[in-house]
Amino acid sequence: MNKDSALLIVDVQNDFCPGGLLAVPGGDAVVPVLNQYLTLFRAKGLPVFASRDWHPPTTTHFRDYGGIWPAHCIRGTEGARFHPLLALPSDTIIISKGMDPARDDYSAFQGVTESGVPFPVLLKEMGISKLYVGGLATDYCVKESVLEGVRHGLSVTLLEDAVRGVELNPGDSSQAVAQMTSAGARQATLATIAELLSN
Repeated sequence: MNKDSALLIVDVQNDFCPGGLLAVPGGDAVVPVLNQYLTLFRAKGLPVFASRDWHPPTTTHFRDYGGIWPAHCIRGTEGARFHPLLALPSDTIIISKGMDPARDDYSAFQGVTESGVPFPVLLKEMGISKLYVGGLATDYCVKESVLEGVRHGLSVTLLEDAVRGVELNPGDSSQAVAQMTSAGARQATLATIAELLSN
């Protein structure tokens, strides 16, 4: 079986789910769908990455310091934890981003592993050329992660049944999907993923 594929779960953290400090409408609805993807990828022995916002308390990303967002996902807080029902395997590789107080870091490709390895470097070392992406939020961190993955020369597939958007403006999510697909990303759902993974 081809081992060049991996699953990337983007920012499914408490603060982005209902009740959190920057809740995505229906954000927790991605959790049961992602759990099915997790089961599928683990059954095939494929790696799983999970990115997270891991902000310092003071950052230009936050509204109080010149950004556009309320404070959220401050490292070490309950809000920064992954959703408790997200069934991440014990060997999930965690990618942390947003740690630089002067940068936004929407894309997982700007993150690093817990040992400090940049995500793009890790993918190259592991021989990953196909990335399947779901999580939060469609119109920000998912979009930027997918677009940057394409720019890095990867084959990137958006898991369209496992994403939700912030929708600061109506239609932001559909526009984001259009941007991703026009850049070269594919789309898949639980109903179509098996065929892609067998190629």
